[in-house]
Amino acid sequence: MKLFVNDLTVMDFSYLCPRRGMVGESWIVDIILDGGLNEESMVQDFGKVKKELKHVIDEYVDHKLVVPVDCDGTIITHDDSNERVRVDFSYQHNAHSDLASMHLYCPPEAYAFVYATEVTMSSVTRYLKEVIKVHLPENVHEVEILLREEEISTDFYHYTHGLKKHDGNCQRIAHGHRSKVLIEENGEPSQKWQSYWSERWADIYIATAEDLVDESELSFKVDAIHPEQYYCFKYHASQGVFEMAIHKSACEIINTDSTVECLAQFMFDELKLKSDSCFTVRAFEGVGKGAIVSDA
Repeated sequence: MKLFVNDLTVMDFSYLCPRRGMVGESWIVDIILDGGLNEESMVQDFGKVKKELKHVIDEYVDHKLVVPVDCDGTIITHDDSNERVRVDFSYQHNAHSDLASMHLYCPPEAYAFVYATEVTMSSVTRYLKEVIKVHLPENVHEVEILLREEEISTDFYHYTHGLKKHDGNCQRIAHGHRSKVLIEENGEPSQKWQSYWSERWADIYIATAEDLVDESELSFKVDAIHPEQYYCFKYHASQGVFEMAIHKSACEIINTDSTVECLAQFMFDELKLKSDSCFTVRAFEGVGKGAIVSDA
């Protein structure tokens, strides 16, 4: 007997890619459980599936930076002295440039380590299956995990950020989303401005200006960091100290927090600087949620 649950959860996370660098992503999770009936004549209670397995998936992937351990550009260093983990990652910034890199020094909860050369739906599925197996009841013999992207017919972008003021896991410095953007100009959908933001924020890290620090303020040293090419960020949150150095070309720095409310306002304000038109901006944070800012 098989039990299925569609739209179990949405994983909002970022991952490291040898071609794109740091990529914000949102994947929808469907799940199928294969097993015999229990004493309640169920494979498992839907309420338990939704609550318990969603919790496992959220704990191991959601709002984390997924790191491909077996990638040639990945170096992982566990610092037992302060219970933090350093990740150094090299990638091909573009086809015509040398290798770029990014460097993170964060609490271990900030990462998910996938033993693969790349982070793909297949490699993350294998990772999740191993994790979920130990949480299944005895009557369930197999679990099938189906990951998929939201079908988006309009423009979208992949972004990564960290929200240090957040009480939960959003405070992690590198988690992200795959998000569409809907913009109306004078009451009509604007393909022009939607495409503009899709291109401007393709695989972007959106940082808050007050988190920008000098290289000397980081707790780690990297020879490859040059001030003219890299930004350094550091902040303290309830889960610990988060630090990162990343290539400037992969960043957008704003003067506010990077919540979706602030991002929608930032986009609106930028558009008003470019045009006297009336605008409505619907900025999404992953799947099915976001913020609206308009002239009205």
